Amino acid sequence: LNIAKTLSIYNVLSKLTQKKARLEDIIQKVDRNFDIAPSDIILSTLEQELAGEIGRESRLWETFNGFRGSYDYILIDCPPNLGILTVNAIRASQEIIVPVEASRFSFEGLGQLTSIIALIQDRLNHIVKVNVVVTNFDSRLRHSFKMLDKIKANFKDKMFSTIIHVNVKLKEAQNQGTHVLNHDKYCRGAKDYFSLSREIIMQEQKVATAADVVSTPSEVLEKKVREIVKKKMPKLKEITFSLAAPEAREVFVAGDFNGWEVSDASRMTKDNGTWQKRVSLNNGKYRYRFVVDGQWIDDTNNPTKETNPFGTMDSLVEVGLKK
Repeated sequence: LNIAKTLSIYNVLSKLTQKKARLEDIIQKVDRNFDIAPSDIILSTLEQELAGEIGRESRLWETFNGFRGSYDYILIDCPPNLGILTVNAIRASQEIIVPVEASRFSFEGLGQLTSIIALIQDRLNHIVKVNVVVTNFDSRLRHSFKMLDKIKANFKDKMFSTIIHVNVKLKEAQNQGTHVLNHDKYCRGAKDYFSLSREIIMQEQKVATAADVVSTPSEVLEKKVREIVKKKMPKLKEITFSLAAPEAREVFVAGDFNGWEVSDASRMTKDNGTWQKRVSLNNGKYRYRFVVDGQWIDDTNNPTKETNPFGTMDSLVEVGLKK
């Protein structure tokens, strides 16, 4: 990101540094809604510095506890090893996102990594959610799809539906020292990360909604009443979603009507190269998109669209509204 730094996260976590700093002292603004707390190669020396300390695995967690920043998300970019720094990141996190390529060695390493993370959680007595995102995916290679199937078979419940495809614009953005949304927000790499962001946010909203559910006697009675009323209501209208994608391996339809959930319930079936899914809907207007081999796309055969908060287009379907 071409950030010039005089202080880094090392000055926050180290007790031996001559320039001690607070987390808020090192934060720099990169873009709107995007700040960074920069790191430095000297941070690697912290492994030795913390080696003999009691509670060394909680240094970052303690720093966050004393931090009063106004952020929706804090992303911790970890080194490619499971040393003390990574253990600190696990202790300070609520969720781990593990990027994995569709290759044999990445797949084998993923299995080992998740086992080690489970051991670390037991030792720290800290539960953290683990999710896997397939990245650097080359859809031109048949081998990529074979490895993708293996990853899905072993980590289906822990996988994001979104797949980050190989895209030269991502590397160009790195070379220019900027993020891909600033470099080319319409390229495939940017759209993939838009979709991943959307999926993460939707999962969080779904969990928050579920946490608010309380089953009191009155609510149980109300639920039964709603079920009785539902039986007496007119039948829902059946809508068929279809997409011509003969080369696709799997396709889902997600929208307002199913909480944007990508699961077996939203999986479409293939017939002569065309994917279809029948959905029963009440009268109303619904936004939706297709998920084709991990890539979110709008319905090209539907001219009615609407821009979503993520900068891409949602397709619209109206049920029973037109006279």
